[in-house]
Amino acid sequence: MQPPNFSESNHPLVKSLFHHSDGELLTLFQRHPEQGKYFTAIFCRYSPIVYSLISHACKSPVQADYLFALTWRHIYYELRGLDLRENQENGANEPALTLQNWLINMTALCVNSVELPPVESIHYSLQAASPPLWCYIQQALEVLPALARVVVLMAETFQWSESRIAGYLQAEGDEITPAEIKRVLKEGHHLLEKELPVDIREIYLDTLPTEFGQTSAVKA
Repeated sequence: MQPPNFSESNHPLVKSLFHHSDGELLTLFQRHPEQGKYFTAIFCRYSPIVYSLISHACKSPVQADYLFALTWRHIYYELRGLDLRENQENGANEPALTLQNWLINMTALCVNSVELPPVESIHYSLQAASPPLWCYIQQALEVLPALARVVVLMAETFQWSESRIAGYLQAEGDEITPAEIKRVLKEGHHLLEKELPVDIREIYLDTLPTEFGQTSAVKA
């Protein structure tokens, strides 16, 4: 399996960061969590290595794409507290830990520990949502009101209609109509996009021909 090409590598915001060292990108990412371009730049730099390692461990391209996204999501959260200088500060007689080596270790950890579901139950599409966009969408979903989050997930992940979502929620004891579901869904898409970093919207959403709610980027 060949590593996919990610168009965000050619975006001016990302290209402007290519001269930074790994350590500088890591520091910028940790100091500016409200911006997504630094994580995206790290992703663009190391996605070929990570994908190559994962593709050798997966028989199915669908499972490889899904594990690739899961691995980058794990990396995204672990990077927040990563200190590459820790070994030296603790006096360990070991070579300095590099970001590349750390990423390889994280990838190996995910390959060995993640239990992948069957292909038919995987809803994630690498073409619909690059891992950095998926990471920031997942983060944005966490702060949505509960009803909006459920409705958006049902609509985007399972492609359920407003009537079916209303029927499901009514069966769970919620008195809600398809018209109200439509309103909540529209509001949920608006809130979801609003919660995304401005630069992530510029990198990923400004060039899309469809509305945000139709990108299928919520699928997982």
